[in-house]
Amino acid sequence: MTAAETRAVTGALMRDAGEARFVGGVVRNALLHRPVSDVDLATPLLPQDVMQRLEAAGIGAVPTGIEHGTVTAIANGKTFEITTLRRDVSTDGRRATVDFGTEWKEDAARRDFTMNALYATLEGEVFDYFGGLADLQAGRVRFVGDPATRICEDYLRILRLFRFHAWYGRGDIDAAALQAAAAQKSGLAILSGERIQKEMLKVLEAENPSPVLRIMAAAGILVEIMAGDPNLRRLENLVQIDRENFFDPDSLLRLAAMLSEDREVTATFSDRLKLSNAARERLRDLASPEEKIVSYLSIREVRKLLYRLGTQRFKDCARLRWAEDPKYSNAVQWRALLAMADAWQRPVFPITGGDVMAAGVAQGPLVGRILAEVEEWWIDSDFTEDEFSLAERLKAVVQAIAY
Repeated sequence: MTAAETRAVTGALMRDAGEARFVGGVVRNALLHRPVSDVDLATPLLPQDVMQRLEAAGIGAVPTGIEHGTVTAIANGKTFEITTLRRDVSTDGRRATVDFGTEWKEDAARRDFTMNALYATLEGEVFDYFGGLADLQAGRVRFVGDPATRICEDYLRILRLFRFHAWYGRGDIDAAALQAAAAQKSGLAILSGERIQKEMLKVLEAENPSPVLRIMAAAGILVEIMAGDPNLRRLENLVQIDRENFFDPDSLLRLAAMLSEDREVTATFSDRLKLSNAARERLRDLASPEEKIVSYLSIREVRKLLYRLGTQRFKDCARLRWAEDPKYSNAVQWRALLAMADAWQRPVFPITGGDVMAAGVAQGPLVGRILAEVEEWWIDSDFTEDEFSLAERLKAVVQAIAY
């Protein structure tokens, strides 16, 4: 929180008796000595004043959510979200109508969890209005105020409860919070797919999300957002494999582990969560893979599958199959398969359409058919580089198909 860009932004806000404090995740993670990604600041200054001060200091200012009091500052390529102190006027379970205020505690009172209601100055002085420091140190994710009331204000807080417990919680989840989340779970139906997607993927990015997902399932919360019964056993195996082999958590692969091996069910779920086309395609391919990968594949079989599937899809399928059969005795074989995939370089099919036409075939669909036939033979030959064999095979296929 002490970079030159940070000092420039806070300096602009604090000029002429202005006031600004860091708030939320930047304070929480700094206190835990964890990486900080987003920097949020709160201030009693009105949004128009914030804009003027930033522009006067030569700092980019974008009115990203000015009706809600939020301005984005851009200093040397780094972004800072600056929000005027607020109080809620009304809520509808998805968003709040706010008034701007000047009281720090009033602003803190509208935040979700006590560990997110911590404020700090550039010098490191921390302001804690609701016991957030003690909760943070204890690994206790606790709502500010009454859990049921806070959840009714925005039902996304149900998922945020589990996300924050997966990332920061220790021991049992807060009983009052869990009871309120379970009681209000039907409210998830009014949330947009994009908001649910964001929180679910963040849950799955945690080092070990399995215990939290078990709690969500037992409370009837997963069934509100998942298509079919989630395969938590396969997910738990995948998480264990990730941790034992130091694989980076892959939230989409973990999501695939939970889903039914049914492409229609997966498509329905992808629609509900408004997944990107790339994510949708990846889940579809993993829902019912055409190629079954086993730990005892030969090197030749591995190369063939890598060519057909591509490196990423092969590795995805291999890790999911490993999670279905996580015997310790097979671990060495699975690791070897993944290592081969990482080292593999896709060969270039040496025959072109020009070669086919040079063999006497007129331009048209037949050229593609002949290329496909020769490529199949080339793959089965383990990607031979022998030019004579390739030429002879092309000649034989042309004679068989074109004449």
